[in-house]
Amino acid sequence: MKEAKLTEKQIYERIWKSIAERRLPPGTRLKEERLCEIFGVSRPRIRRALDQLTHDGLVSHIPNRGAFVTTPSVDEARDVFFTRRVVERGVIEALQKHGAQDKLAALETHIAEEREALAEGDTARIIRLSGAFHMLLAELAASPHLADILRDLVSKSTLVTAVFQPKCDAQCGPDEHAAIVAALAAGDFDTAKTAMDAHLIEAERLLELEASGDGTGPQDDVLGAALGKEL
Repeated sequence: MKEAKLTEKQIYERIWKSIAERRLPPGTRLKEERLCEIFGVSRPRIRRALDQLTHDGLVSHIPNRGAFVTTPSVDEARDVFFTRRVVERGVIEALQKHGAQDKLAALETHIAEEREALAEGDTARIIRLSGAFHMLLAELAASPHLADILRDLVSKSTLVTAVFQPKCDAQCGPDEHAAIVAALAAGDFDTAKTAMDAHLIEAERLLELEASGDGTGPQDDVLGAALGKEL
């Protein structure tokens, strides 16, 4: 494949998707040379994609060893959800300040897309739309700083979920999101905050926070298996 046909953003998206879908487990070494072979691009392009993944907390660089899919600890997992509860209550308060009634159509359209993805069993789309709902709330709240903070937390939540949540469970569903929007539509911001708290508490409860992987990563060509088949 010619290099011009694949940007670092596209590389980022493919690696992000493979992490979210658990095809690249925590501890997996992301060898630059192998990624160059898989994507058919130069090393600088791979490095820029890995730098963005590192910025989002999904990849860790270990000196003299290279880049690895981050392995979050139990304490880090709990802290991510605690921080999200604090931040997302702030998002709803910002919506109350700036008005939410004229923003409901966008939220309802998004929930309809979530239901469609769920009905189709499209795991990657479900995961992406789930996080995007929370980002949409932050963007509609007209608070760029809150949106930036939440974007980082949503990325970390995706990784935490990939590590600790049983595969049989969905990440978070449109019904819980619809309850939040219904409260906003009624102008009941206290109920909206309560619904958001309950939603995030339940998402954390579904995590198996007693044990995680050993962080050594798989030994086979997991990169080729996870990424190569999409090209």
